[in-house]
Amino acid sequence: MATSPRNSHRRPQGRRPMPPEPSGMSTGASRLSGPERASDSGSRYHLRDLFTPLDTLLVSGGDPRLALDAGDRLNVYGCAAAPEPEIWNFASSTASTISQAAYDRVALAREELMHKCLFDEVEVAFDSRCEDMRNELRGHLQLPPRVEIVFSPSGTDSQLHALFLARAVLGAPPVTIVVGADQTGSGTIHTARGHHFSSMTASGLAVRKDGAVAGLAGASLALPLLEPGPAIVMRGDADAAVLRAVEATIAQGAPVLLQIMDASKLGWRAPSAACLDEIARRWPRKVQIVVDACQARLGRRRLRSYLDRGYMVLISGSKFFGGPAFSGALLVPKGLSRSLDRIEGIAPGIFDYAGRCDWPMAWTMLRSRFERRPNFGQWLRWEAALAEIGGYYAVPGAFRAKMLAELAAGIDSMIALSPSLRSVPTATNTVDADDEEFAQTTIFPFMLLRGGKPVSTAETNAIHQALARDMSEAFSGTAADRQVAAQRCLIGQPVRLERQDAAPQAVLRLCVGARLVTEAWSPDTAEAQRNVQQILDRIAHVLVKIELLLDRGAVAAAPVNSAFEV
Repeated sequence: MATSPRNSHRRPQGRRPMPPEPSGMSTGASRLSGPERASDSGSRYHLRDLFTPLDTLLVSGGDPRLALDAGDRLNVYGCAAAPEPEIWNFASSTASTISQAAYDRVALAREELMHKCLFDEVEVAFDSRCEDMRNELRGHLQLPPRVEIVFSPSGTDSQLHALFLARAVLGAPPVTIVVGADQTGSGTIHTARGHHFSSMTASGLAVRKDGAVAGLAGASLALPLLEPGPAIVMRGDADAAVLRAVEATIAQGAPVLLQIMDASKLGWRAPSAACLDEIARRWPRKVQIVVDACQARLGRRRLRSYLDRGYMVLISGSKFFGGPAFSGALLVPKGLSRSLDRIEGIAPGIFDYAGRCDWPMAWTMLRSRFERRPNFGQWLRWEAALAEIGGYYAVPGAFRAKMLAELAAGIDSMIALSPSLRSVPTATNTVDADDEEFAQTTIFPFMLLRGGKPVSTAETNAIHQALARDMSEAFSGTAADRQVAAQRCLIGQPVRLERQDAAPQAVLRLCVGARLVTEAWSPDTAEAQRNVQQILDRIAHVLVKIELLLDRGAVAAAPVNSAFEV
């Protein structure tokens, strides 16, 4: 299928990535920032650190999920560190390979920081750039200046930041209640209790997974969103379950950190606005709410309304927006920001999960207690994410809404017409004006069927892996079948759903992300419509490949490296 000039990607001369070093720098834990403390009397960071190969820098400064496999040079999400425009990407609920435009911005950003470091210490120049990025992100999201931004290597790290700040706001260790615990990141079960979610921190410190983070450990309560029973639908009593949990916790004398969901791995949102109003009325100053919006599938008006109500918000640049995994941030409303700079009795474990540059410059007292520890990988992934966010919001809002509506209608229709797929219902929340273009569905979960019955979780996993590979050699049929099987494509990783009195099921997800909108946009209406149609044609191609894999049993030729979403 021919690609329009706008959608073709060519690496500019002089931008070819340097090969990754064989020294192990490609692992998720950065070797650039070790666990030992550094004093402010001298810098441990030098200009030469920025000469590390760009692909290596992009996967540094995070946890082991960023590590590239030694063979195929892909991480656990099937994504490379450099652009791969030949792969069709419909996996924004999980992770995306970096785009050429974002990769170019990352290369330029590194060059600019190198230049600034000729005149300032590395930490000073880096800190200034991080503050500029906060201002840029606020501008893209249309947030007021007093909303502060705490950067982190991942949304999971940001959950620990939220717990740390909530303890200060509430004045006592809270019980964390996680709404949608069955559809959030796998690390949440650990971070909600103030425990380590991996065997290594982004600062390079080896820790015991699920061991307590010093000074942050506490209790948590998980509230699933899946309705008990054989059907895969959102529970109808989510609001009541949240109210009962909050009431019972406060009755025991503990404050609450309530982590609400907008949106889950399946695109669900809970609890309702009415439920949140009831919580505010009944338990003022006893409940701090943090919104899990890491999927970033919410309108800017809804985002501002959360912050106006005093909620903290977790976001990521690497889900809907399509930046490379991982880039997390915690948005802090101005009402909380005034008091957080004066935090006393800092939990010592938080020093392993943040450096001075992660905190906004306005929090001078809090920042002064943290090490000057630039995380170059985190910074560059956010540079890439900002390129995607800026590109998306540069597209006229009317086109964004129209295109998302057309894609939603087309994808729903194609899934419904396939005998091998069964759509999973989306949430039934009432849509309002604050949803903006996200009144449209952007995550399309579905089960795989054979003979009208769901296939096993293992086969679902295998088909997900086979989609990302050229499978043409597994087919001896028509040339058309082999052409379909050859196309590599990424879709959302399988989500394993545990159900009462029934075997576990796994669903796959087709995802619409910001990059599809950005690349389809054209002021020429006819060209834009052709671009949208090309995307729908590619989605149809993906679904045909799934059906071929199911019919021919070709998945046996695809080795399975990863399991469910991590």
